[in-house]
Amino acid sequence: MEKINNLLKKLGPGLLFAGAAIGVSHLVQSTRAGAEFGMGLLWALILVNLFKYPFFQYGPRYATATGESLLDGYNKLGRGILITYAIITLATMFTIQTAVTIVTAGLASSLTNGLFTTEVWTIIIIAICSVILFFGKYKVLDKLIKYVIILLAISTIIATLIAFNNNTEQIVFSQILPEISTEIAFLIAFMGWMPAPMDISVWHSLWSLEKQKSNKDFNYKSSLFDFNLGYIGTIILGIAFMSLGYLVMFGGEDSFSTSASSFSNQLIEMYTSSLGDWSYYIIGIAAFTTMLSTTITTLDASPRSMDKTTKLLLNNNFKHGYLIWLAILSIGTIFIFFVFSSKMGLLIKIATILSFLTAPFYAIINYVLISSKNTPEQYRPSILLHVISILGIVFLIGFSIWFLLKGV
Repeated sequence: MEKINNLLKKLGPGLLFAGAAIGVSHLVQSTRAGAEFGMGLLWALILVNLFKYPFFQYGPRYATATGESLLDGYNKLGRGILITYAIITLATMFTIQTAVTIVTAGLASSLTNGLFTTEVWTIIIIAICSVILFFGKYKVLDKLIKYVIILLAISTIIATLIAFNNNTEQIVFSQILPEISTEIAFLIAFMGWMPAPMDISVWHSLWSLEKQKSNKDFNYKSSLFDFNLGYIGTIILGIAFMSLGYLVMFGGEDSFSTSASSFSNQLIEMYTSSLGDWSYYIIGIAAFTTMLSTTITTLDASPRSMDKTTKLLLNNNFKHGYLIWLAILSIGTIFIFFVFSSKMGLLIKIATILSFLTAPFYAIINYVLISSKNTPEQYRPSILLHVISILGIVFLIGFSIWFLLKGV
């Protein structure tokens, strides 16, 4: 037990990455992919995880190698790059936050049998997360997320294995390339947040620096182990959620609702149909805590990154910059939620597609930075990572162009 506790103490940013990633992309998009396409989009899940890998990894790699965040690196490459980052973040952070919060609120409403409306739950959740971040900041996130991820991982894998065991029909693995515009749009949205939006690489670099402050043993080697563990976990769970959607809902008359509370009920029932009714609250709580972890990590990360960006651009160390951005994001999220409360599907679609279309920017900049003189030579990518990075940039740009030509 002591060895497990020591291992958990060494982990941190990688599991925060997993906590931010295993949310809408897995609970919503992966299950919907399985329900609507069977295992036909497994190729997309595997390829997008492969080709995004180096660009996410460059976050903790750069931070632990240089002692500064990716944002500091962007500033060294040119203020125009940092300004572009600020514009993209301002354009996406409210929709991203609202998309994850609306699912969390829907799960809370389902678990409490409609004690409060989804709108009221949204305000409550944003308020609770803001208070936790105001008083606890990174240390609370670091401790909370580890147990949440372990709980969800165990319950999801067990549910998937039982669903496979109960399945009596032949499992089909034939792959599909969507052809009609609505299906192409879903594919791009699916890959946009699989395993996560690319700007999480920036968040990860900031979390890595925070981890180093609280744990002096957290170094370059341990940061990459921490990242790889979290990343592999998100891939496994992505496949598990797709499998559940396929085994439980594919080919049936039911389809996922665009209402947050209705979708949440369907999601929990998908588990209970495999595990049994006894598991309703266990699975419901696991799903809720997962989405809550995503909500709180994104609510922490965007203000943290915008605070750092503002300081770099204005060359001014604002004392309460983080709290100001936290308040701006909280208020903006609640406002957008009330405007789009009945359109969860549309909101998630907008947020995920925007994330995919902006992914090439992060891929190119992260690759240029990690390969530049700003990174000590011994920490620059291997030949294999160089190859995957170049292929990844081509993949992201190619599919973005394909979507703009065929999917819009």
